[in-house]
Amino acid sequence: MTGSRYQCDRFLTDVRNHIGVIMTSTKKNTDNLYKGFGDLFGDLDQETVNKLRDPVVLGVLISRLIEERENTNRLLKTLISRIEELERRLGEKETPAHEDEILLSEKDEELYTFVKAMGKVCAEDVAREFGYKGRNAASARLNKLVNMGLLKKKQAGKKVYFLLR
Repeated sequence: MTGSRYQCDRFLTDVRNHIGVIMTSTKKNTDNLYKGFGDLFGDLDQETVNKLRDPVVLGVLISRLIEERENTNRLLKTLISRIEELERRLGEKETPAHEDEILLSEKDEELYTFVKAMGKVCAEDVAREFGYKGRNAASARLNKLVNMGLLKKKQAGKKVYFLLR
């Protein structure tokens, strides 16, 4: 406790000395300084202004300002680290399109483009467009795209239509 008290006294003495040197360097500069801050001190009474000229009071004010600045810096550092953590989490969730991209064979790519252009197709439409002999091959290709999650099926009567998901 004594060491801490000694450090505080030493700090205040150093602050007094530094402020004393600054304030007593020239009376003219000090008066100009207070004149320059006349607007700032305008609504204060003369007793308060005189207290502000005391180096000890100024030292305490500077010390408190330093503490507040340190507290503000700590808060900002915490906020920045939290923001960076949130950005990191968002970056993990957002995967670039090329990583989620499903690679299709040339025929499947053409089939997908055809369904996209038509809006909805059935196996007969695909068999006719791509020259399949029957519906089975066309239906198998369409079901493959359904299983990959690119298309969905809807049944209307006996026909099954394939649409974009």
